Amino acid sequence: MDRLRILITGFGPFPGAPDNPTERLVARLMRLRRPALADVALRGHTFHVSYGAVDRDLPTLLALHQPHAMLMFGLAQRTPFVRIETRARNAVTTLWPDADQNRGLAAQIAHEAAADLHFGPHTARLLRAAQQSGVWARPSRDAGRYLCNYLSWRAIEASRAPGGPLLTAFVHVPPIPRDATGRRLGQGQRVGFEELVDAGEAMLVTLVALTRQQLRTTASG
Repeated sequence: MDRLRILITGFGPFPGAPDNPTERLVARLMRLRRPALADVALRGHTFHVSYGAVDRDLPTLLALHQPHAMLMFGLAQRTPFVRIETRARNAVTTLWPDADQNRGLAAQIAHEAAADLHFGPHTARLLRAAQQSGVWARPSRDAGRYLCNYLSWRAIEASRAPGGPLLTAFVHVPPIPRDATGRRLGQGQRVGFEELVDAGEAMLVTLVALTRQQLRTTASG
């Protein structure tokens, strides 16, 4: 339990998205072998795209792995670039069903709660790391009203509870066209999978450094 522990998550397929690249991305990041990650315990998980799965799996993962930080990925089907989310909104759609055909029962995630929860200033560092990797990346203030936003809200809640993760972050990735070799396809600034892996690695290494710094600050305080 002395090693730095990072939980990396993605999502599986959902209605309208039979191929969710975040599942492959998490698998690739889990196989990274870098000096900056030598003493880091990486744990990966792919959420089934349902509210029930998030409510069931997230507390279990937090209790089992006790991560110091979480790096979460989700698919934004209509965005051609990488989005680093800066907040989660207290909102959930009642129109679009999850992968189990369940809909949100109310327009809010938490009653009598704030309108939004912010991840924190570390998201600016993750954005810079992604951009420096060469990927097309932008900050975002709107994680939607579907499972990505829902997971973001629950993760930030967990980070504010005693013993919760010190840092959490959510990154939306675009759809990734692929051929048999997995090479980049498309024109212009379209993001390819290998570019996405490079950006994911850059953000992970940055999150590790920021978490270490946070641990030192906590210990000295």
